[in-house]
Amino acid sequence: MLSQLAVPVSALAAYAIYRLLLFVYDEVTSPTRSLPGPKSTHLIYGNLQEIQKAENGAAHQAWAQQYGRTFRYFDCTTLTSDTKALNHFLTNSYIYQRPEPGRYSLGRIVGPGVLVTEEDQHKSQRRIMNPAFGAAQVRELTGIFVDKSLELRDAWSLQAANSGGIVRLDALSWLSRATLDIIGLAGFNYHFNALSQEDESSTELGAAFSTIFRVGLATSPLRILKMFFPVFRFIPSKIDTLIDSSQAKMMQIGRKLLQESKNEMADNGTFEKGRARDLLSLLVRANTSKDIPESQRLSDEDVLAQVPTFLVAGHETTSTGTTWALFALTQNVAAQSRLREELLAVETDNPTMDELNALPYLDCVVRETLRLHAPVVATSRVAMQDDVVPLNTPYTDARGTVQTTIRVRKGQIIYIPILVVNRDKEIWGADAEEFRPERWEDPEITNNNSIPGVWGHILSFLGGPRACIGYRFSLVEMKALLFTLIRAFEFELAVPAEDIGKKSVIVQRPIVRSEPKGGNQLPVIVRPYVKS
Repeated sequence: MLSQLAVPVSALAAYAIYRLLLFVYDEVTSPTRSLPGPKSTHLIYGNLQEIQKAENGAAHQAWAQQYGRTFRYFDCTTLTSDTKALNHFLTNSYIYQRPEPGRYSLGRIVGPGVLVTEEDQHKSQRRIMNPAFGAAQVRELTGIFVDKSLELRDAWSLQAANSGGIVRLDALSWLSRATLDIIGLAGFNYHFNALSQEDESSTELGAAFSTIFRVGLATSPLRILKMFFPVFRFIPSKIDTLIDSSQAKMMQIGRKLLQESKNEMADNGTFEKGRARDLLSLLVRANTSKDIPESQRLSDEDVLAQVPTFLVAGHETTSTGTTWALFALTQNVAAQSRLREELLAVETDNPTMDELNALPYLDCVVRETLRLHAPVVATSRVAMQDDVVPLNTPYTDARGTVQTTIRVRKGQIIYIPILVVNRDKEIWGADAEEFRPERWEDPEITNNNSIPGVWGHILSFLGGPRACIGYRFSLVEMKALLFTLIRAFEFELAVPAEDIGKKSVIVQRPIVRSEPKGGNQLPVIVRPYVKS
C-alpha cells in the first residue's frame, strides 16, 4: 500500500518544489521589483493576513495613501488606481484576463457563462446577449421590479402590524428573496416565490442554486489547492459532489425553460402566447436572428450557461447594493427624509423606468451608495503577454528614478481596487468616505469622466469589453426597490453602527460583529411612515 502511494506523493512533492522555485524566480526577476510598496509580513502568506484582517479594502486604501497610486506587495501583485493605467487594463481584455484560479473558483458556481469566458468565446456570448440588456428591454421588465417591490412592502407592513406597528427584521435576507423572485421572472420566466415562502430554496431551482452558492463559497485546504494547482482537481470531495449534482439539476431545469421559450417563439421571432419578455427569451430570439451567421450563434449549452450567471449577477449584487443603501440612509436621516419627500411627490405606486430615472435625488442616492459601498470591492487580471502600461501619475521607484510607465511581464497579476478608486480623496474630496448624495449635484463630479467606468463615473460596474452587461437592469431594479420601501417606511439601524462589519466573498455583505454566528445580515427597525 505504501509503495503504491509513493509515486503520487513523490510527484506532488516534486510539483510543489517546482512551483516554489518558479515563485522565487518570478519574485527575483520581476520587472515590478522596483515599485514602492509594503514589506512582506510573512514568508508564505506575504501580506495576505493583513488584507484579510482589514475590512472593506482598508489595507489597500492605507497602502495607496502611503505609497501612491501605483505599488506592489508580496507575490509580485501590482496594484494601481491610476486612471490611465486602469483604462489600459480594462480595455485590452485579450491581454489582461481573469486569473485562472479565480475563473475556476467562480466557474464552479456560475458555470461557463459570460462572467468566466475569455477572448472570442466571451466576445461571441456578449454580442448575442447585449440586445437583451438594452434600455428598451429593461423598460419592459420594470413592471416585474415594481410588482415584487410592492410584494416586499406588503410583507413588511404585515410584519409590522403583527408586532404592534414596529418590527425588527433582517433587510439583507428579505431583499435577497425579493431579488431572487425578480431575476426568476425577468431572467427566465420562473417563479421562485421566495417572498411568499420560508426561504429561497422552496423550489427545485432555488434549492439547487442555494446549494451551489452555499458550498461553492466554502473554503478548505483542498479547495485552495484545487484553485491554484490544477493537478489536485482530480481528487473528489463532498463539496464537488454537491456542486456537480446541483449543477446537473440547474441544467435540467434550464433545458426545460429553454425549450419552452423556443416553443413559444413564432417564426418571425416574436412570442405570440404572451410570454414575458424575459432575458432568456430575448437571448433565444437574438441567437436565432437572421442577422447572426450560423458560425457565430451560441450552442444550447452556451445559452444554458447564462442561467446561473443571471442568478448570481442579477440576484446577489442588487440585493447587496440595496441593503447598503438602506444602511447608509439609516446613518444619514436627512438624506432619508429628503429622498422620501421626493418619492412621495410621485402620484403612482407603479412607476415606469422613465419615471424612476427622472427622480434626481433617488439617482444621487443610488450613485453615492454604489460609489461608497460597491458590492464588488476589487477584481484582478493576469497579463497574457509582456506589456508597457502608461500612467497619469508617475511614481518614484526604489532606485529614486521617476517612472511614467509600468513594465508588465507575462503572468503578472494586476489588482484593480474598485473601492480604492471610488473613495479616492483627490477625485471625490476630503469627505470621500462619507455618504453624501448631494455630491452628485455638483457638475464637477457628474461631469468628471477620468474614471474608466461604464456608468456614473465610478468603477463599480467596471469598464471596457468586460464591463457589467446588466448594469441598467441592476440600477432600475435598485431604484424600484428603494422607491417602494422609502415611501412606505422609516428605517433605523437595530444595532450600533460600529457593530456593523463587512465580509467579502464575491460580493461585500454586512455582518454584525457581536453576532459572529449570525452570518451575513443587516438588522433594521422598520416602522410605517405616517404623514404628519
